[in-house]
Amino acid sequence: MNVLDQQANAGAGVVRADMEVDEQALARWMRANVEGFSGPMTVLQFKGGQSIPTYQITTPSHSYVLRRKPSGVLLKGAHSVEREAQVQQALATVGFSVPKVFALCTDPAVLGTPFYVMERVEGRIFWDATFAQVSAAERPLYFEAMNQTLAKLHSIEPSAVGLESYGKTGNYFSRQISRWTRQYLEDEAAGRNPDMDLLVQWLPEHIPAGDETRIVHGDFRCDNMIFHPVEPKVVAVLDWELSTLGHPLADFANHAMMYRMPPEIVAGLAGADLHSLNIPSESRYVQAYCERTGRNSIPDWEFYIAFNFFRMASIFHGIKGRVIRGTAASAHAQERAKSFPLLASLARKALEACR
Repeated sequence: MNVLDQQANAGAGVVRADMEVDEQALARWMRANVEGFSGPMTVLQFKGGQSIPTYQITTPSHSYVLRRKPSGVLLKGAHSVEREAQVQQALATVGFSVPKVFALCTDPAVLGTPFYVMERVEGRIFWDATFAQVSAAERPLYFEAMNQTLAKLHSIEPSAVGLESYGKTGNYFSRQISRWTRQYLEDEAAGRNPDMDLLVQWLPEHIPAGDETRIVHGDFRCDNMIFHPVEPKVVAVLDWELSTLGHPLADFANHAMMYRMPPEIVAGLAGADLHSLNIPSESRYVQAYCERTGRNSIPDWEFYIAFNFFRMASIFHGIKGRVIRGTAASAHAQERAKSFPLLASLARKALEACR
């Protein structure tokens, strides 16, 4: 992500006119449902994010984050803040690094759509996957922290935290390819793309054998984590909108895709001089994950990369559709929508590498 995009997505500002909340209704609800809440409060809107409006709520003694389902016509199953709250509450019981969820509201009479309130975790968010703000000597430790955190998530048995019904089990790739294909084809407003049309035909015919089921984040990137203020340590993983039960290798490949991702699309390392930056190579990063999860290697690695480029292209196609329909949560969604054709092209290139 370039410097201008980093600045555009950092911090919170005045709530957009089409994203305002009823502050009096919210204050009444928080007094009744959030332990320790006491006004007065101020409400700002975070600039980043594409699909779920997110707000900063500040009182004299506390700082909170509110995430709400967007209004308007939504694709089935998308933007589920209820699931976000559920998975974070469950993972907190085993000490996984997530913000504390104070309360969930499913009554649309309060703010118009469901929402939840969680703690605001203090720390650093790195929008640039090169971790340019830290020293070259420390940089590998930040990659180790990300790798270790995702390996820890994938080590948690869903049934151990009450998430055995958080998603379907088995045939993960078949179901996911079908889901994103359906969303791509049904979003007529965003149009069709020849690279995507090829992918929806090729991917289901080349799914690797074998299956595993774990809790998957679905969007595990450096800018979806909060790092300790001074240490190379992940203190909170954010943005669980795409989480479900799924194949851990799909989740890890989605994360490791950063090595091939142009930074102008999302936080990526494509084109970066890894050696001079002292960033571990893609192969070393994959090996570290294997060591942490008891694997010797990851056969069919290129398929997992191709699948995830396709999946992300489908997500950006959805952003394009929301921009056209006027339901995009971020003021920068239009710029993201413009990146869809390039991302679809990258997905096809990954497919060709598989061949």
